[in-house]
Amino acid sequence: MSTLKIENLHVSVAGTLILKGVDLEINSGEIHALMGPNGSGKSTLAYALAGHPNYEVTEGSIELDGENVLEMEADERARHGLYLAFQYPVTIPGVKVADFLRHAVSNVRNPDRKEGTELISMREYRKELYEHLDALGVDRQFARRYLNEGFSGGEKKRMEIVQMAMLKPRFAILDETDSGLDTDAVNVVSEGVQRLSSANQMGVLIITHHERLLQYNIPSQTHVMLAGRIVETGDASLAHELHNLGYASVRERHPDAAAEEEARQKRETVASA
Repeated sequence: MSTLKIENLHVSVAGTLILKGVDLEINSGEIHALMGPNGSGKSTLAYALAGHPNYEVTEGSIELDGENVLEMEADERARHGLYLAFQYPVTIPGVKVADFLRHAVSNVRNPDRKEGTELISMREYRKELYEHLDALGVDRQFARRYLNEGFSGGEKKRMEIVQMAMLKPRFAILDETDSGLDTDAVNVVSEGVQRLSSANQMGVLIITHHERLLQYNIPSQTHVMLAGRIVETGDASLAHELHNLGYASVRERHPDAAAEEEARQKRETVASA
């Protein structure tokens, strides 16, 4: 069993402290939901886990099976089994989906591979890629297109799940993968995540405002983030409560964090005036 363990994590962005002591532990095969109002630090946690250079860890630790993740560059984290599905997937003109994924898969499955050495066999790669494209309702012709160039929002999100399927990470962080998707696309993506997590015993952290991804991927734990901290943890019923009632009751139960959140919003309003 693999474990992703986060302890007392503090993260700053451009000199501003965003995360203020996050503790979270996810094991193989577990699905966790992370919810919270905008600006609470959810995406900051995702980028810090992935190794984004603009997100500075000032205190705390991230360990993957006892290994210090903070000592790894972003590509090393991917090779060790961490995957981030972006809320806003980037476009890479000039790089075809098929070429991008073949190199990524070769590097992840053979972590010691040196650039210029042999890639995964084309026959094996194409067969596997087409299986996942078909399962997620993505036209096979997309493999010949430049990565995300001209893709709709739903096509970009489906392609993120195709990448996840090919890379087979130990832990996947889905940063609001359901945002901007219609009901049919949400169902396809949700089913894809559920299938992959079950088949590969993958640990999953679903960052979301809604229950839509959680209908197929019922979380064993739901965490609520407010003002850069996880202030509550419960089961799937907590996600249902938040989806239906919002965060007013959470703010009432955690007035100190709510006051911090309000102060941050006032500073941002003044700064943007």
